[in-house]
Amino acid sequence: MKGAFWVLAFCAAPLHAAPPQPLDDAQLAQVGGRDGISFAAHVVINDPALVGAVSDSRLSLGFADTNGQSRYLVLRNVRGVIDMSTIAIDVHARADGGDYVALTLPGTVKFTHFGFESMSVQNDPLAPVTRSMGGLDIDGTVNLTGQLRLWAH
Repeated sequence: MKGAFWVLAFCAAPLHAAPPQPLDDAQLAQVGGRDGISFAAHVVINDPALVGAVSDSRLSLGFADTNGQSRYLVLRNVRGVIDMSTIAIDVHARADGGDYVALTLPGTVKFTHFGFESMSVQNDPLAPVTRSMGGLDIDGTVNLTGQLRLWAH
């Protein structure tokens, strides 16, 4: 019974922490995030293998001309898989003493059957697609290097 008490006490110890306290800029500058935050993403769009999958999905973009007539660019059955790895967010010091946030581009982006079945321009986005301007199906890998740097003036 004593052993169970100590296990419970050990597990509950992290729950008893000091409340958060605001930091001024000087204190915040001393906080170290070590290697920043890194993450990966596996995005699946409209997988037809799923139970209850929709067989006629559409992504519509509407445009109005000068006469007020609306036209729609309709992408039918947008689907595929995107895998991204090694996206990082980190804070670095600038040479002038300021800081910037660096968003590292993903090292690898892999596309598997990513694209759409057909593209059309229509007056009604819900009307059947009668003419197609073609489709898109991407399979491949892109390797990227570099950063997007953000800072305040």
